Amino acid sequence: MTVRVQTAPFDVEAEVAALRGGDARVGAVVTFLGTVRDINDGTAVATLELEHYPGMTEKALEAIVAEAQSRFDVYGVRVVHRVGPLAPTEPIVLVAVTSAHRADAFDACRFVMDFLKTRAPFWKKERTPDGDRWVDARVSDDDADARWG
Repeated sequence: MTVRVQTAPFDVEAEVAALRGGDARVGAVVTFLGTVRDINDGTAVATLELEHYPGMTEKALEAIVAEAQSRFDVYGVRVVHRVGPLAPTEPIVLVAVTSAHRADAFDACRFVMDFLKTRAPFWKKERTPDGDRWVDARVSDDDADARWG
């Protein structure tokens, strides 16, 4: 398991290669890459600033990954989440999962992302033409979390 919260950009290919690590058992690698949109709720977004609670955020992410590892037959899980100011099109989050078969890898990746959106302490502030605004949690994120029982 690897969990990192950082301001620096990350290299998706390098992260996946490190996760895979030449493990010949791996038959599936599933990744999710979240990026900054230039529009949200019909309003232009110039920048997105992500804040977090250092230490607590990493522990929350580690707990989510540990739960995914207990639910699904996976070999490895990597989560890299950026904080600080980000521009549209920049990567925010990478979730990568390896397993023998695609079903467990897809399910674990989706599980981690669904729980990350609702259980990890991140706060988002958008800079828009109308001023700065905090991004509220979405009902759809709560629904996705609830799907896992």
